[in-house]
Amino acid sequence: MPTYFAAGSPTTELSDADLRAALHGVFDKLGERRKVLALPPDFTRFNSRAGLLTCQTHEYFDDRLTDVMPALGTHFPMPAWQLDKMFPGVPHSLIREHRWRDDVVTIGHVPSEFVAQATEGIWDKPWPAQVNRLVWNGGHDLILSIGQVVPHEVIGMANYNKNVFVGTGGSQGINESHFIGAAYGMERMMGRADTPLRRILNYAQDHFCQHLPLLYVLTVVGTNERRELVTRGLFIGDDHDCYSQAAALSIQVNFTILDQPLSKVVVYLDDEEFHSTWLGNKSIYRTRMAIADAGELIVLAPGVKTFGEDPQIDRLIRKYGYRTTPEVMRFMRENDDLQGNLSAAAHLIHGSSEGRFGVTYCPGHLTVGEIEGVGYKYADLAETRRRYDPAKLVDGWNTLADGERVFYISNPALGLWAYAGRLGAGKN
Repeated sequence: MPTYFAAGSPTTELSDADLRAALHGVFDKLGERRKVLALPPDFTRFNSRAGLLTCQTHEYFDDRLTDVMPALGTHFPMPAWQLDKMFPGVPHSLIREHRWRDDVVTIGHVPSEFVAQATEGIWDKPWPAQVNRLVWNGGHDLILSIGQVVPHEVIGMANYNKNVFVGTGGSQGINESHFIGAAYGMERMMGRADTPLRRILNYAQDHFCQHLPLLYVLTVVGTNERRELVTRGLFIGDDHDCYSQAAALSIQVNFTILDQPLSKVVVYLDDEEFHSTWLGNKSIYRTRMAIADAGELIVLAPGVKTFGEDPQIDRLIRKYGYRTTPEVMRFMRENDDLQGNLSAAAHLIHGSSEGRFGVTYCPGHLTVGEIEGVGYKYADLAETRRRYDPAKLVDGWNTLADGERVFYISNPALGLWAYAGRLGAGKN
């Protein structure tokens, strides 16, 4: 199983034309394909360049690209304006909605013995590998999984076969995968390519999907010295090595290691990209290893209007709140609704500071009562934004007029920040 294309470095800047030439060159090598399915991420990964690559795929295959299914996972379906912005020129008639509770098939189970070994005994049940029926039974002769490799709270590094088994996965597989990651521990996994859940997904791919014509198109995206988003790497292949190369570059590009813990961090959540705490809590996931004990995280969230991306999960977040891991584990043992929604339980753990630092949310559309009800502090968005103005702050250290120093992050989805003293043996 080959890697067809691999290019990138921490200083590389691949242009749109470079991406097109590489992608179309690989398609030329593959030979004729008559029925193609594209699995890009949804709008929450707008900066991944996956939208552009999907458009370039449509440009090459034209009517042979018969289906485009955004890998929603548990997220809301993309409205028309998001489709138009992310996939300009791709007909809406090609878009297929992934319904994670309904449109899935279980294609096999990763044995409990393997799961127990991979998770160091934390989870010892067979893991159900589930995918959308269109992926499994669609009769395609090419399935393109497109997306960005970047540090991730559930699996260590995002994308690759996660885009298939979680992005187009089913309720049970998603729930258990998220819970495995949370129970094993975010800080043991984030920024690492080889993690328990990744081993489980690799097993599923190797044992259940060898007949599927899967091809992975993986990007690495970073920021240049002009603070512009640029494509640092592109890797196209159908093997684990393709992902490993992308992950190794992403760790160099997207993982910021600091020589001191941060007392105050301000994170901005773009109102088009982040409309829920389910998504917006990347502000917590991606900074937790950098924030000092008794430090403070301030989240400017003008577009946040709900907690969960799914109505059922939204109710659970409101009911239980972002509590400490021992509390959430107790809630789960004592309540059937959380036992039946393990991804929600995992998310509650992910969104907690474990009482180590404070989280102040400044939402555009949620009330004081709603924010405090889930365990965060509330601050007025307009007032806080006047003090910490995203238009004036730059990524990294800022010193305000009164001398206060804050560390600013304009988009938490693009990286991972950690204090070197919290990394133990370091990143790998």
